[in-house]
Amino acid sequence: KYKFSLLPSGILTPGVTSVIAGGVVLNPARLIEELDELIERQVAMGELLISDRAHVICPWHWVEDRILDASTSTGENIGTTQQGIGPCYRDKVGRSLAIRVGDMFRPEFRNQVEHITRVKNITLRAMAGDEPFQPLDAGTIHACYAAYANRLQPMVRDTTEFLLTAVEEDRQVLFEGAQGSLLDVDHGTYPYVTSSNSSGVGISNGSGVPARYIHRVIGIVKAYTSRVGGGPFPTEQDTPAGEHLREKGHEYGTVTKRPRRCGWLDAVAVRYAARLSGVDTVAVTLLDVLSGLDELKICIEYEIDGRRTMVYPSHLDDLRRVRPVYETLPGWTEDLTMVRSKDDLPANARAYLNRISQLIARPIDFVSVGPGREQTIRLEKSTDGSNRTR
Repeated sequence: KYKFSLLPSGILTPGVTSVIAGGVVLNPARLIEELDELIERQVAMGELLISDRAHVICPWHWVEDRILDASTSTGENIGTTQQGIGPCYRDKVGRSLAIRVGDMFRPEFRNQVEHITRVKNITLRAMAGDEPFQPLDAGTIHACYAAYANRLQPMVRDTTEFLLTAVEEDRQVLFEGAQGSLLDVDHGTYPYVTSSNSSGVGISNGSGVPARYIHRVIGIVKAYTSRVGGGPFPTEQDTPAGEHLREKGHEYGTVTKRPRRCGWLDAVAVRYAARLSGVDTVAVTLLDVLSGLDELKICIEYEIDGRRTMVYPSHLDDLRRVRPVYETLPGWTEDLTMVRSKDDLPANARAYLNRISQLIARPIDFVSVGPGREQTIRLEKSTDGSNRTR
């Protein structure tokens, strides 16, 4: 089992070049920890390239994150991981107090750190209010980050140029996104979102590769719905069924270990996410988690002010007023973890998948019944139009 916050999953495949692109904000200490873990486990890693354009998370970002997470006008925490990601993106667009990976190798890097630290100590002291505040030390920060830079330097390059050349040469490129489409800063459940474009529309601006080179988009969705942190969640189940999903699905945050909120599949949200990300085909994961439930529900529409709709609301207040309209399907008791073909799935499980596909208007070409590679069932269309397993 591997849990990466920064490393692309391709790092586990020898012969593959993995790229951390310029749209990422980077905690160099965390990246080095992940690399050292793989070295300790004697993993045969592929090549890793790190964009010199990626922005660097610094100690002041962690302090800001802790303060700002609880500062929404609603009084509900945004639910960040408090790893400094949001404040780093804010400095990125603010420009004057930002540090990029490429900056760490320039002669003026120390002066840059000293200037930013002076400014941040003033603002952080004010933000702390009556709470005790320990000023940050520029010398210590510079020494620490200079050591990180020394370790990472062989991997740093202009990845935009590398990727543009790769697609122009018709090399195979797979883009891997983190977070979920509804956490997209522009198109998600704002403000309970991440700080970047985490939907499919963010591929080009995050990597520098124009959309014309993207030929296929695979949308990955759980067989139910989960969420970390605050914000409205129409199909959330604070019930035995929700607890079943959480415990059987091991729904706890990778970084924070926080229990995730769980609920029934929301086809309105999935359909919106698929349209937003330009999804061609869908992979449904964790289907095995549903085993043992007598009945399953799918939210097929929203009701807002007595009117039914399949349109996902653009404003948080409207989403809070949503009443989910459910369709109930029979569950199954069989253990799916040993299933290796669609034909071996229980009839009710196949019916559940077919209904999801109908509601979101996308084919389901992949289904997983466990974390192992052999537990992912790949489907394709036969000549007579029926689904079959490959």
